[in-house]
Amino acid sequence: MLKAIADVLRSIGGAIATVVTLPFRAVARLFGGASDTAHGHH
Repeated sequence: MLKAIADVLRSIGGAIATVVTLPFRAVARLFGGASDTAHGHH
């Protein structure tokens, strides 16, 4: 019983983590590309 609950909580936590980190990755990629083109190091 406890193992089943732990599995459910783990899967829910993984889904939440994915949903939460996706926007941050997109923003980081946007800012990374913007800063690269702005500074023109490459």
